[in-house]
Amino acid sequence: MRTANLYLAGIGSHLPPLYPAERAVEEGLYDEASRQASGMRSVAVSESTPAPDMAIEAARAALSASRHEPEDIGIVLHSYTHHQGPDGWSAVHYVLNNTVDRPVPAVEIKQGCLGMLAAVEVAANRLIANPTHDAALITTGDNYSTPGVDRWRASSLFVLADAGSAVVLSRRGGFAELLAIGSLSDSSMEILHRAGEELFPPGVTRGRGLNFGERAEKVREQWAAGQAPPIKNFGDRVAEITERTLKEAGLTLDQVAKVCHVGFGRPALEAMFLLPLDVPEDKTVWEYVNTVGHTGAADLFLGLEHLWRTGRVAPGDDVLLIGASTGMEAAAAVVRITEPAPVSAPESAPESE
Repeated sequence: MRTANLYLAGIGSHLPPLYPAERAVEEGLYDEASRQASGMRSVAVSESTPAPDMAIEAARAALSASRHEPEDIGIVLHSYTHHQGPDGWSAVHYVLNNTVDRPVPAVEIKQGCLGMLAAVEVAANRLIANPTHDAALITTGDNYSTPGVDRWRASSLFVLADAGSAVVLSRRGGFAELLAIGSLSDSSMEILHRAGEELFPPGVTRGRGLNFGERAEKVREQWAAGQAPPIKNFGDRVAEITERTLKEAGLTLDQVAKVCHVGFGRPALEAMFLLPLDVPEDKTVWEYVNTVGHTGAADLFLGLEHLWRTGRVAPGDDVLLIGASTGMEAAAAVVRITEPAPVSAPESAPESE
């Protein structure tokens, strides 16, 4: 979808201290072979900060930078990939209450690791359809320091990390213009994150933890037994939505200054994103994400904020955001930087524990 006159007016984040991967190996939390293969140097870890509080801190920073008043916000959209608090509770209304505190719609976007990008797409459509709204607040937050989750071994593709991120999408202007955004899915791959588990009662209600590795192994067993469903190359879907979104933005990949991508380990990142798109190393944010880890839905916007605040992108530069989620679904967006980062607010990197 090509967009016009829509901007990222403010961006903010909450990034906990970084936990060195070498320390995790020394403590028996992570395998040395996996550390070397993944290329991960550290991950962001919060021992006890509630995930919605991370989203709120990020949202307050984004709102402060956006030059928007609370009454300008017409909708709040909150996404997450892990449990937020009490069962049956509404985290998004907690975020609303602690940010703009207005009687506007507050909606959860359950789109896994694409949640924040999907929420920006929803917000864009909302602002286009309803001219009475000047802006939308989009947030995300996750904390995996919970029983039943082994952040270091839950998946062979990534190491789970904790963080919050937020952006304000606006009609009035901002530090980046949204040129195009879109998504597509391939539901033939949904079994990749279901295999080996019954649908009812849900595993979490039986004390079963999150373990993508177990499910992937079950798929491999089914494959070996000749029972596997058709599984396609997901990189093809990533390439398809990227090419479509770039075309809608009137650009080619060669014209893009930087690419913000997920915080996967190097092998998975290359197989699913970098190689299918033939992204040059100097356009990636690998040297940033391999210190942070995979934060669920926050990855792409943490990367964008890092690029902008550190001056790695400047006014006139185009940035591609690409991501994926279970389902399987892929999405992309293109933004054009319109303002330099404020000199008085440099990015502060979290310290290692």
